Amino acid sequence: MIVNADLHIHSRFAGATSNKMTIENIAFAAPRKGIHLMGTGDCLHGGWMKEIKACSPLDDGTFELHGTRFILTTEVEDQRRVHHLVLFPSISAVEEFKERVTSKSKNLEQDGRPNINLNGEELAALSKDVDALIGPCHAFTPWTALYAYYDSLKDCYGDLTDYVSFVELGLSADSDYADTIEELHRLTFLTNSDCHSPHPIRLAREFTRFDVTDATFDDIKKAILRVGGNKPVLNVGLPPQEGKYNETACIKCYTHYTLEEAQRRRWKCSCGKRIKKGVKDRIHERATFSEPHHPDHRPPYVHLIPLAEIITKAIGLRTPFTQTVTRRWAELIEAFGNEITVLLDTPLEDIAPVTAPAIAEAVQAFREGRVIIQPGGGGAYGTIELPEEEKSPFMPARPKDKQTSLVEY
Repeated sequence: MIVNADLHIHSRFAGATSNKMTIENIAFAAPRKGIHLMGTGDCLHGGWMKEIKACSPLDDGTFELHGTRFILTTEVEDQRRVHHLVLFPSISAVEEFKERVTSKSKNLEQDGRPNINLNGEELAALSKDVDALIGPCHAFTPWTALYAYYDSLKDCYGDLTDYVSFVELGLSADSDYADTIEELHRLTFLTNSDCHSPHPIRLAREFTRFDVTDATFDDIKKAILRVGGNKPVLNVGLPPQEGKYNETACIKCYTHYTLEEAQRRRWKCSCGKRIKKGVKDRIHERATFSEPHHPDHRPPYVHLIPLAEIITKAIGLRTPFTQTVTRRWAELIEAFGNEITVLLDTPLEDIAPVTAPAIAEAVQAFREGRVIIQPGGGGAYGTIELPEEEKSPFMPARPKDKQTSLVEY
């Protein structure tokens, strides 16, 4: 069976996260996006675990609520600020892991994404002891990522490097970027949203499609390890240029620099603030090959942006958080079942009769790659324009269109 999975999210117990990130809201939002399986995120947090336990257990490591399935996951920050994604086989494994790191963390019950005073190798050893999977989150971003602080997997995970089975690419990278680095060829690539809100522009903005026997932890583990016929068959994510850290840029004014210019300026922008190295330049530094060399097991990577963002561009609004965009999005979901079906599978001639012509044309433009991307950097997302638009990074919102905030969703 084919399963669409988003395995890295956060609950309302994590910092800078919408209070709408409840297990109920996630269970409701996931099928409308076309996601069958969610990672719980934040499962070391006691308050969030109470909500997880309200779901129906299907086996030791798989839970269900309103038809949406969940497996136990968390993101942790190590003593070097590197973030790791951990996938647990059971609640008892979570409890054992938590007990063993309690003395190493000051915020285990204060933040869904805790800081743990251990290094990558020690965290991998603990994960192995409880049969959990571990790998680096958003591995290339200039903050809190493996390649921000280390030059290789071995530098981070030491003698446990071979136990690491996956790497999460993050919003500013894709398979073409990552497969220029030879040490990553054996690993499964995960694309996840790392979302902090259940809004459809955040949840499952990136996801991984697996071919598995069932949507359970055991089968997802086999798919990540690529054993027993289970495997990933598709990575779906933003064009890497849209990511916030794709190019080297100032963290305040977002002026972009070449790597050579940044080095010459000693990483200080003309505005006086710091220049941050972009994912593209960091990967180029670590690359083994000048062009991507995809191993035989690597699935295709499809570049998509959320349907709400496409609608926003098509009808000339500045933000997707409006009643107009929500109404247009809901029309398409009601007609075709979920967002992924609209973006990937529905014939364009079927989309046109149920929405504005400009929206159908925009979906077609994205499918055909006929869009213009101004890359992001320094913490500012890139901008995407449709072919017929003028090259402007901003579009004014319609005066009568009420704005709805992320937290209000």
